[in-house]
Amino acid sequence: MLINYDGPMWTQMSPLAMTPPKSVTGHCRSLIPGLCTYSYQKQRQRLWKWVLPLFHRGLWFHLNREAVKRQKLGDNQRGLTGLLSPVNFLDHTQHKGLAVAVYGVLFCKLVAMVLSHHPLPFTKDFWLILALLYYPALYYPLLACGTLHNKVGYVLGSLLSWTHFGVLVWQKVDCPKTPQIYKYYALFSSLPQIACLAFLSFQYPLLLFKGLQNTETSNGSEDLSCSYYQDYMALLLVSGVLPTLHIVRRGVDENIAFLLAGFNIILSDDRQEVVRIVVYYLWCVEICYLSAVTLSCLINLLMLMRSMVQHRSNLKGLYRGDIFTVYNCHRSIRPSRPALVCWMGFTSYQAAFICLGMVIQTLVFFICILFGVFLIIIPVLYGTNLMLFHIIGRMWPFWLMLFVAVLIQHLTSRFLFIKKDAGTRDLNNRGSLFLLSYMLFLINVMVGVILGIWRIVITALFNIVHLGRLDISLLNRNVEPFDSGYRCYAHYLKIEVSQSHPVMKAFCGLLLQTSGQDNLSAQRMRDAEEGIQLVQQEKKQNKVSSAKRARAHWQLLYTLVNNPSLVGTRKHFQCQSSESFINGALNRTSKEGSKKEDSIKEPSKEAESTATNN
Repeated sequence: MLINYDGPMWTQMSPLAMTPPKSVTGHCRSLIPGLCTYSYQKQRQRLWKWVLPLFHRGLWFHLNREAVKRQKLGDNQRGLTGLLSPVNFLDHTQHKGLAVAVYGVLFCKLVAMVLSHHPLPFTKDFWLILALLYYPALYYPLLACGTLHNKVGYVLGSLLSWTHFGVLVWQKVDCPKTPQIYKYYALFSSLPQIACLAFLSFQYPLLLFKGLQNTETSNGSEDLSCSYYQDYMALLLVSGVLPTLHIVRRGVDENIAFLLAGFNIILSDDRQEVVRIVVYYLWCVEICYLSAVTLSCLINLLMLMRSMVQHRSNLKGLYRGDIFTVYNCHRSIRPSRPALVCWMGFTSYQAAFICLGMVIQTLVFFICILFGVFLIIIPVLYGTNLMLFHIIGRMWPFWLMLFVAVLIQHLTSRFLFIKKDAGTRDLNNRGSLFLLSYMLFLINVMVGVILGIWRIVITALFNIVHLGRLDISLLNRNVEPFDSGYRCYAHYLKIEVSQSHPVMKAFCGLLLQTSGQDNLSAQRMRDAEEGIQLVQQEKKQNKVSSAKRARAHWQLLYTLVNNPSLVGTRKHFQCQSSESFINGALNRTSKEGSKKEDSIKEPSKEAESTATNN
């Protein structure tokens, strides 16, 4: 659906002069004179950027006092320590929806900061780098309010989210049009940020209501769409390119015929006909661009869905000790400096890779669709400018020769050079096979050139499509460390598996249950763990018999003993050779062989001792 541009701003603009007229400020109807002028709007935004941080400091002081009180009462998990780390990525009891919404707001601010000339309210030049820390600090209380998990935090979060949402909506509704290349560009670019703040404004009151009704569940099931980043990038790509094409299309007049004639391009003798043809071609360009953006969004959404499935499979494989599902050699799954650095930046890297991949995909798909439309579809529909078909038509003997050569090789291989005897296959007519291979050498070289070009195209297309996926490597198995995205993902899995292993969580839950610390928070944590299913099939809320507890302990012990990833850490297995392990698991034959050797060595030692005594 194309947008119609009306108003004096667009009628006065020429295709080349992109400076808006001074009367653009008159588009905004406001009750206060001069409210929608660019200077006053900029001053108003600076005022709110100063007022909100002051409000945040007061809120932060109150949250610290509340956290200290809760810490004195003994709730250490959600006290000051929890407040200083509001997003515990390793804990499945946090509200993931709140974190996703706040990260969405930060991403919107990052894009706006890159495109805006005044991202900060007080400085310019190199100090603009402070905006990378200013906006996270500005929206930090929005995330910290959900950490307390009590009514006070939800009330403060509701007030803060309503304040941000109200200020942003008031600014955009009061002055929706801005002096930019597209009059509603600022409004459209703020829609994702408005959606995230609206989600927070709805979620905090909902959590408060659940807390009052004692029905709050902290399973983190709330979530936004996983396709947020590509949707926002699609909005930016559409609003940043289509207005320019619209302006150029509206500015086409009869002078375009003289411009094309300078390049020896004569579409028609009638100037009006030339204008209609050029406008139609520009409309086709817009359709091609929209198709490329849509295709890129769909492909990225599909890649994200497949990435989540693959990530789940990788986690399960590493939980079982199958190291080689992710790594090309034996690795120890434990925290390290590069693993922790990659874990800290994995979410940011994922967003950057998705956005970069979407831009490249849009460009490549746009070029491909453009060539397909202007070289195939339009010439076929109108019967003119059949240059591509003429070139292919002149080369038909060459293509026929290649096709016949490949066909001859397949037919002769099927009927002459392979014989079947008693259910087996073997070569036949070897002399003719060698002769035919020699005769078709030059033709196969030409076929190899075509296949090489096709390989380059397919490889480039595959890498472009899968650029946003970090769970697969775009390089060969032996050179995976040179793939920065997959290397970051592999290190990220080390932290996730070592710190969130289901067996470890189940073991901790059993220890808490045995020591008598079966309170409400521990119960919620154990219910959220998938590893409890490995050691307890049936669990009663009130009382657990000693027999069931002992059986659960033995099941856990059996799981730990047979976990291949823990074999290398045992003292009596560290002296084993590499041949004793297959894919990280102890080889049973070598184990039995070692037992036999020990049994043989013991009698020999006894014989030696008796001989020495005699």
